[in-house]
Amino acid sequence: MRGAVLAPARICRTSRLMPIPARIEDDLPFLTELRRDLHAHPELGFEEERTSGIVARLLEGAGIKVHRGLGGTGIVGTLQVGDGTRTIGLRADMDALAMPEMAERPHKSKYAGRMHACGHDGHTTMLLGAARYLAATRDFSGTVHFIFQPAEEGRGGARRMVGDGLFELFPCDAVYGLHNMPGLAIDEIAVVEGPQLASSDSWRVTFRGTGTHGAKPHLGKDPITAAGTFLTSLQTIVGRIVDPLQPAVVSACSLQAGSPKALNVIPDTVEIGGTARAYSPDVRDQLEEEIGRLAKGTAAMFGIALNYQFERRIPPVINDSNATARALGAASAVFGEKVRTKFPPSTAGDDFAFFGQNAPGCYVWLGNGPAADGALHHNTAYDFNDDAIGYGAAYWAMLVERELKAAL
Repeated sequence: MRGAVLAPARICRTSRLMPIPARIEDDLPFLTELRRDLHAHPELGFEEERTSGIVARLLEGAGIKVHRGLGGTGIVGTLQVGDGTRTIGLRADMDALAMPEMAERPHKSKYAGRMHACGHDGHTTMLLGAARYLAATRDFSGTVHFIFQPAEEGRGGARRMVGDGLFELFPCDAVYGLHNMPGLAIDEIAVVEGPQLASSDSWRVTFRGTGTHGAKPHLGKDPITAAGTFLTSLQTIVGRIVDPLQPAVVSACSLQAGSPKALNVIPDTVEIGGTARAYSPDVRDQLEEEIGRLAKGTAAMFGIALNYQFERRIPPVINDSNATARALGAASAVFGEKVRTKFPPSTAGDDFAFFGQNAPGCYVWLGNGPAADGALHHNTAYDFNDDAIGYGAAYWAMLVERELKAAL
């Protein structure tokens, strides 16, 4: 049941620990139904036709100007109020993951092999809730761009939006992101300056030797033995080359060689692939160089040929100090003492980093409840916690109202 809290008139009567604006509170049944509908109809990156159509219709229905098709299926809604000159962007991702949903629930994915396993359905819903509220109250002066991004899950949606002219068409003095975090309570939020997510890069090494009979290895050049030496040496990069005070990850995640049906054949080639993660641009450079150096040295030692590729996919997400201070002020106004200003960065990646390269940015973590019973991201039983919708929408709304203060 909902009780009363001491708050301004525009804050609802609620038993929650933190205040949520009345208009958002009243909108929660609709927003919850919307979130579950999005969950039941997941769409992969650059395929979010249904989702972006719903987003566009709801924004237009609230009187917000809509730009369709940026970055393929991306949507940008623009709301300008008063004569304020400052402009900010708020980003939510829309795409789902190519994986099955195993848990049974009324709003389970209707499509085999697709599910919202990272909460982007919740992110989209919370930003829509804030947009509807701000369009109705208009208690700010300036411009806010509601950025609904496609293809965050490794398909390059943010980079494509930027390439399509996002910041030329919609200049921003600051840009903000939000992601749910299992393990934090729904009335908690983490706002931390500095690195939040690591760079996410891919590397590939192909050793090309000379195949031969497994009983006559001296007649060929064995790429499998070379690969074993390389894989063992690979772990010395983080352990012995990168500064121990600088976090980094190098992982080999794919190995393809030979055939289990031909165990007497030494193959011509071995293909190895993996990921590299860092928070510092210098360490990122170092990882690219050192993986290549070890691969070249191994190839030379075994007298075989080498092909090495390092693909820079996503830069690190690093929160700007001034943008973080503003986000912290808004978070404190909504969450009070439940704001965390110390929270460990993640070695996962998020292409919000491309937005942060074009405007000062801040990326925050919103609680999604206990990290148990499949509540972790990218788990087949994951589900966004609907009880967090009001808090996320309230944070977005407060951020706009505080940063784009209306003239008194």
